Amino acid sequence: MARKRGIPGFSWKRASGLSAAKSKLSRQIGIPLTRSGRQRKMGRALGCCVPAAFLFTGAVAALAGAGKAVSVFLA
Repeated sequence: MARKRGIPGFSWKRASGLSAAKSKLSRQIGIPLTRSGRQRKMGRALGCCVPAAFLFTGAVAALAGAGKAVSVFLA
């Protein structure tokens, strides 16, 4: 197994300030710059919408069922 070269635990991106600049920009615009961050954000947004969609479709189905019951009762 080959040995790693360089200083252990050293990152040139962190040393140059690139990581801090990216995270600061990401917080300002509100959109994560990493792929996994964007996927997490979309998952949270869709996870919130799924129960609302079920409630909405259930309410529509209940109203449609109530409408049929009233029309049968009046006919």
